[in-house]
Parts: sequence; C-alpha cells; structure tokens
Amino acid sequence: MSDPSLDADLGSVIGAEIRRLRDAAGLSTRELAAAAGMSQPFLSQIERGASAPSMASVYRLARALGVRPGDLLPAVGADEVDVVRAGEGRRIPVAERDDAALGRALLLRESSALEVVEYAFGPDEYIAEWFESPGESGLYLVSGRLEVDVLGAGTHALEPGDFIRFPAGARDRWRLVGEERVVALFVTSVPRPR
Repeated sequence: MSDPSLDADLGSVIGAEIRRLRDAAGLSTRELAAAAGMSQPFLSQIERGASAPSMASVYRLARALGVRPGDLLPAVGADEVDVVRAGEGRRIPVAERDDAALGRALLLRESSALEVVEYAFGPDEYIAEWFESPGESGLYLVSGRLEVDVLGAGTHALEPGDFIRFPAGARDRWRLVGEERVVALFVTSVPRPR
C-alpha cells in the first residue's frame, strides 16, 4: 500500500523538475505535452503536483525534454548513502555471554527501514539464542554451513549461497554445522513510526 503523503511529495518534486526543465528549454506546456503525447491539462496537473506521472509518462516527458528519465526524479543526498568498509561497523554480541558471537552492523540507522548485520563466527562462539524480529527478515549464508530452526516451521539446512526468509515475528535460532567458520548476512525490515 502506498503512502499518499509520500506520493504527493514525490509528485510535487517531479512536477517542479519537469517545469524547470521545460522553462529552460523554452517550451510551453502545450508544446511539451504534444511532444510527450499527452494532454496539456494533464501536464499542467503534473507540474503542479496535483497528479503523479506514471513511469510511461516519465519516460515520454524525459524523451521530449532530451534528458534521462532519472533526471526527473529526486536526487539522492550524500547523507543518504552509507558505505561501511571492511573492518568497520559497530560490533554487536548476540547474547550477554563472554563467548557470544559478534555481529558487525553494516546498516543500523534510525531513519532507515532496513537493518543489515554481518555475522562471522566459529564453533567456539555462542550463537544459539532465539531471535525474533518485528519486521520481515532474511539470512544469506556467505560461507560455512548452518542449521536454522524456525519455531513452528522446522529446521532448515543452509549451504553457502542459500537464503532463508522469515515473516515478521518468526522466532529462529542458528546452529553451526561442522568446524568451518560461518559468514552470514542478516537483513531485517524495521517498522518505523511516521
């Protein structure tokens, strides 16, 4: 389900950029609408943010303006991009024990609806806690072998390259299989208040 306020904000930003580019090109709304194969009243609604263009309309308008479709969409700010280098990221123990495995937070940002933690552990590190995430989550096994118990849904053996998804509220725990170190990426969506 889409958020009407987000859609309205996005429509206003796209509309303003179309109007800016149209003015820079010296085109009237009638000329741009004709070049994009749409009605002039609909283009006026888009420019005012009263209507959001479909992707097909964005492509037609971009072609008529001589720009890429992405040029009509809002730019991503530098503060919205996260880069975590190897060896960086806050260390998070999986349990309150001295032998607990540590996760490395790759993305734990209050403004993000996504969290990503890398786990790397061996047979001498504790990992067998039951976890429960408020949002949908998944585990991608990079290396090693794991068994994942999902309460009510059985045990699942994972090999490198395997992925398992959990619905919101599912309880799961992991067990290392063999002596090889495990590297796994755990991703979860976090419901954020609006």
